[in-house]
Amino acid sequence: MNNQKDVINFPLVHKGKVRDVYNLGQSYLIVASDRISAFDHIIPTLIQGKGKVLHKLSMFWFDFVQSVVPNHIITGDFDNFPLEIKQYEYLRDRSMIVKKANRIDVECIVRGYIAGSGWIEYQKSQTICGIKLPVGLEESSRLHKPIFTPSSKEENYKHDENISFKELVKRIGKELADKLQEISIKLYKKVNEYSLSKGIILADTKLEFGFYNDQLILIDEIFTPDSSRFWEVDKYEKGKSQDSLDKQYVRNYLESIRWNKISPAPELPKDVVDKIMEKYVSIYEKLTGKNFNV
Repeated sequence: MNNQKDVINFPLVHKGKVRDVYNLGQSYLIVASDRISAFDHIIPTLIQGKGKVLHKLSMFWFDFVQSVVPNHIITGDFDNFPLEIKQYEYLRDRSMIVKKANRIDVECIVRGYIAGSGWIEYQKSQTICGIKLPVGLEESSRLHKPIFTPSSKEENYKHDENISFKELVKRIGKELADKLQEISIKLYKKVNEYSLSKGIILADTKLEFGFYNDQLILIDEIFTPDSSRFWEVDKYEKGKSQDSLDKQYVRNYLESIRWNKISPAPELPKDVVDKIMEKYVSIYEKLTGKNFNV
């Protein structure tokens, strides 16, 4: 089922790069599709089963961190869905019913290591989002302590832009900015500590928050290979890019074929599709200790 809008008979309120959001009246239904995006473009090739990895891993983490901050989950168990939703078997293991939160339009990024856009910026200015870092860091170096580097939350597939903490304060106020920073870093530390015990480094991650009944809650998906950078402890070596267990593999492939990052995005060959799914399943199984069944 490629286009869920045509097959799920509920109002579609938002179609994201990967997730689709439907209005159930008092709640939302969030569906993790098998789409994958890179460089703010949706890749036309589906990764069969990918949405189930995102859903199952998010549910694992929402349970794991609920002592730190409440979240938007009502239920992610298909067997507990209302009958009118259970008629869509496609939704099993890839959808959650959630509270209708008012989203804060910012992405809360925490970096424990220097990689990706952070590494690019550091080479130019020795900063990330205005945060001055020590001289002499190498690619993939561990930072002395995790840093909070927010970005804008753009609609219509526009590129999210890194912003300084000062800019964040200007947009949402100092009290809320401080709170987001404190909770985001606390979540990163808790999950990274656990991940390390499983042989996995959480290099960086993206989180989103909203308000529900005036309470700050965690929303969207969390600590998945779509929103985080995962490295294997045994293979980690600073001074170079890492063999990530996340969608960096797709970005690397697109860079290798010199795609100009202008729509339409190219199809992915079967070996790349198989490899990315292998990486997603691997990170799920390593972190949860459970076997993944599509």
